Amino acid sequence: MLEYQLTTHSYEETEALGAKISELLKAGDVIVLNGDLGVGKTTLTRGLARGLGIKRNVKSPTFTLIREYQDGRIPLYHMDAYRLESSPDEDLGFDEYFNGNGITIVEWPQFIKDEIPAEHISINIARLSDTDRQIVFKLHGEKYADRKFGDL
Repeated sequence: MLEYQLTTHSYEETEALGAKISELLKAGDVIVLNGDLGVGKTTLTRGLARGLGIKRNVKSPTFTLIREYQDGRIPLYHMDAYRLESSPDEDLGFDEYFNGNGITIVEWPQFIKDEIPAEHISINIARLSDTDRQIVFKLHGEKYADRKFGDL
């Protein structure tokens, strides 16, 4: 497993980082986002969507579970598993997303941990101050070994 760490100093930097990450992604990639409420998971996702050429406004899928964005160079599937904490998932079709033709981002992945593919990118975001965020990337699996996350 490869691990990279960096710090952003503003909302705009976190969003710009998401756009840079998008350049390294391919169809079929799965990203799990970990971090406290309000730490910037959706901000990072918004930047990633912009980097993919998605024009629609990216919002947290908390109340819908999954938001699909088809208008970029690669489809983006943005999941929020928070509401699944108290209800075990029935067949919600996660495999179709994880093995599909798009990039899947999962916020609160601990609530569907048994569904997450072994090969994935884990991004942990921690609040250092009101504006600063520590962001740690962990690349799980050979399919990510040649990606240049160290260059971000």
